[in-house]
Amino acid sequence: MHFTIRRENKVEPAKIFRRERYADRRKNDIIADTVFLSHLIDFFGDKPFARGNLDAGRISWLFDREIKSAEKSFNPKSYEALLILDFKEIEKNFPNIIK
Repeated sequence: MHFTIRRENKVEPAKIFRRERYADRRKNDIIADTVFLSHLIDFFGDKPFARGNLDAGRISWLFDREIKSAEKSFNPKSYEALLILDFKEIEKNFPNIIK
């Protein structure tokens, strides 16, 4: 298990937003998404989780598809923003992850 200790940061966290994925994405990007998602599934399962220190860039490639907001008042610039995995979308877009 890996832990990150964060000191107070005066800079806002990076904003999470939906990035468009195109069919010609690099293989390494697809692998990174697959590994990232599989770890989120292993760690959080079907429970909501705080964005926390997770990589906003990687989340943005999956956001509004496999990773969704778990709250109505979602703040894309908050470390406390709650997210949840959408297993139907994961199974559709990353069928090799679901065991």
